[in-house]
Amino acid sequence: MSSETTVAAEQCRLQEWAAQIRECQRRPAGMSIVSWCACHGITKANYYYRLRRVREACLESICGENLPQQIVRVRPEILRVDEKNSRDAQRGLDISIREYSIHVTESSSMSLLEEVLKVVRHAQ
Repeated sequence: MSSETTVAAEQCRLQEWAAQIRECQRRPAGMSIVSWCACHGITKANYYYRLRRVREACLESICGENLPQQIVRVRPEILRVDEKNSRDAQRGLDISIREYSIHVTESSSMSLLEEVLKVVRHAQ
């Protein structure tokens, strides 16, 4: 089997698994993953293996994208100092997305911030 055929088969398998995972996530309220798996002829361990493989493939595709970087200018007056820890406080910007909160300062690594935002954007 050629490497192209192998890659195509892997992609097909991952797409099938992703559809299965979406279906499981839409299972009836009160139905456990174990029950859903039993109804669909797979083990719980196999379900979680497939879930992990699909997530890894998604992360690989995200990391492979060359997204254009954008710089957003921030007015200095919206940067704040945390009064609770004024001795250690750094002026910065707090970003809240869902239940996540990120404090960004001038010394924050932009590459780290980019990676954190990618993970938060795709978190469920």
